Amino acid sequence: MRLDSLEIGKDAIIASVDADDTALRQHILDMGLTPGIEVTMMKYAPMGDPMEIRLRGYELTLRRDDAARIEVRDIHDAHNCPRKNAATGRTAHPALGEEPAHPRAGGRPIPEGKPVSFALAGNQNCGKTTLFNQLTGSNQHVGNFPGVTVDRKDGQIKGHPEATVTDLPGIYSLSPYTSEEIVSREFILNERPDGIIDIVDATNIERNLYLTLQLMELDRPMVLALNMMDEVAANGGTVDVNKLEELLGIPVVPISAAKGEGIGELVEHAMHVARFREHPGRLDFCAPDGADGGALHRCIHGICQLIEDHARAAGLPVRFAATKLIEGDARVIAALALDRNELEAVEHIIVQMEGESGSDRLSALADMRFSFIEEVCGACVVKPHESREHLRSVAADRILTGRYTAIPVFILIMALVFWLTFDVIGQRLSDLLELGIEAFTAAVDAGLADFGVNPVVHALVIDGIFAGVGSVLSFLPIIVVLFLLLSILEDSGYMARVAFVMDKLLRRIGLSGRSIVPMLIGFGCSVPAIMATRTLPSEHDRKMTVMLTPFMSCSAKLPVYGLITAAFFPRYGGLVMLAMYLMGIAVGIVVALVLKRTAFRGDPVPFVMELPNYRLPSVGTVLRLAWDKGKGFVRKAFTIVFAATVIIWFLQTFDIRFNVVTDQSQSLLAGVGQILAPVFAPLGFGDWRASTALAAGFAAKESVVSTLTVLIGGDVSALSTLFTPLTAFCFLTFTLLYTPCVAAVSTVRSELGTRMMWAVVALQCGVAWIAAFAVRLIGMAAGLG
Repeated sequence: MRLDSLEIGKDAIIASVDADDTALRQHILDMGLTPGIEVTMMKYAPMGDPMEIRLRGYELTLRRDDAARIEVRDIHDAHNCPRKNAATGRTAHPALGEEPAHPRAGGRPIPEGKPVSFALAGNQNCGKTTLFNQLTGSNQHVGNFPGVTVDRKDGQIKGHPEATVTDLPGIYSLSPYTSEEIVSREFILNERPDGIIDIVDATNIERNLYLTLQLMELDRPMVLALNMMDEVAANGGTVDVNKLEELLGIPVVPISAAKGEGIGELVEHAMHVARFREHPGRLDFCAPDGADGGALHRCIHGICQLIEDHARAAGLPVRFAATKLIEGDARVIAALALDRNELEAVEHIIVQMEGESGSDRLSALADMRFSFIEEVCGACVVKPHESREHLRSVAADRILTGRYTAIPVFILIMALVFWLTFDVIGQRLSDLLELGIEAFTAAVDAGLADFGVNPVVHALVIDGIFAGVGSVLSFLPIIVVLFLLLSILEDSGYMARVAFVMDKLLRRIGLSGRSIVPMLIGFGCSVPAIMATRTLPSEHDRKMTVMLTPFMSCSAKLPVYGLITAAFFPRYGGLVMLAMYLMGIAVGIVVALVLKRTAFRGDPVPFVMELPNYRLPSVGTVLRLAWDKGKGFVRKAFTIVFAATVIIWFLQTFDIRFNVVTDQSQSLLAGVGQILAPVFAPLGFGDWRASTALAAGFAAKESVVSTLTVLIGGDVSALSTLFTPLTAFCFLTFTLLYTPCVAAVSTVRSELGTRMMWAVVALQCGVAWIAAFAVRLIGMAAGLG
């Protein structure tokens, strides 16, 4: 039987894991789905896919297509078979590891006061961000890793201004699967931090230690932060910290990042191992007398001897290089620069190991690590009872991921988020800020007039800078409130459930379930929607979501709909509005299907994801995230948006001879409109005034209304000289779909780079033109011309 056919409530033993994609198979094995492990089928998503299983004490989701590659045997009713706990006493919290297994000295100590750098690594949902905030406080800044768009956060450790810590993306292993895993590994190997702080969720220690073993193979000074020890103790569990240190050969410090417990001791240990260059005391996790008869042990050590000089020349730890050669890691193979004979010798050793052990290379490595972890946990871990947090999560999931309740509850939660953001809190704060900006603008306006400033400079300051930047800044409260609410949902564990529920629906158009939230936010404003794509797990999903999000009709387009609808469709206003929203969704789906078969070939990242317990969000983490987003938005408003608004003001104010115009029709912007007018002629609105309004809409979609009103002399009835009802609807279609405002475009640039920005601009304009042209052809064919 295959895993996708296992009934809910049944247990089975994994027999084999097959996949055409080696990286996917590696990823599945790294997540703990190794041959011989018992799994329990928990439930299916409301749409029947993905599915949730339980193994090694935690819940994992994967798609049925991927589960169909996993063969199971010994199917039986689910049972509770607790592992025999270690005979160990309780370790006080926080505890000092008095006798670590003497890490190896690895070079000359770093003098006191000299810079020290750390990498902070750990699984997703293990409290890494909370720990980073505890370590650094406000001494942090956000950027991107060189060459990629994965977030990079650096900060100074409180009390140690010479110590810098870099928060690496949350990952499950160092196998090159997602961009986050590649970034984390390349940072540690290439940037060579002085130490690694590895944070582990103590409530799920077996799952988390898998990454720990891989980090130890990198042979960098490191310390293990055993997080959530307060939860472990509260539920009757404990960890013998000294025994764990002895078995791993690295310092282990129990902490509670959320409560700030054990942080000082963690910093002391981290500074010590980094300053004195104390490398892990153990790098070898393969047993010479294991169940495979020592086949993998001989294989790894044979390869180590063969490649030792190459690894040294490439600056790679030899043990790490050997295991990556066994995995077939292309980056490591290229770095080692082995000749053909050496590669053949390595392959011969691996094939011999597979024959002796009866296991393929990837399964053998994953099983080696998990077998070692089981031995370690058996010696020093007393498993807690089922925690209150897990019981609470199971109860909540009956509703939040239930077959009939998941989608209605999701709609209600997102409706609440939108209501609070775009009405009750965010919009009202935005209105207050707008009043403040208007009052400040009026004061500056009066001051400039009293001072007798040149009228052109006066207009630049008031009509250009203050009007442009001020209108964008008024969005700040909406951005902050929205990200506060979204980060609460993310920190609580609910966003993982949203992805689980919506994955099947979105996978049909080439996206992951996680993409649903940014696309929904796009109905409010494209700027926070594009920023929200940072939560997506892969560049494929993130780029595709960014390209589709602007098709969702944002609130800034409502004034345009209102103006045109009142003028041409007064009796069908609600219907026209609904048509705009539905058209945006429909076009987005069509474009997604086209992109899926062209620029974004291939499936989204497989949905192999851990479902964390629900937890109360960290207030500090939530507030700091909102602060970071707000700060980034303000920076954008005073740089890119500032420049764009000044340019548009210049085009509106001067004619081709750089004289100030009194008639908008003589301005450079009107000249741009006249150049663009032939482009829009096939759509039925080739008048320069319509194209000028669309050009002004690049600054802000509301500008379409103000520019159009000015150009027709303030008389709305004069719109009938520009449009017929059919061409008015075509104009609405183009407005719905064409390039988003400058704030959104600049957000794309800051998130994904200049090339992606121009790709979005070109795609939106091209799709808008085609859709508007199609609407006109259909209308004319129906006799509506």
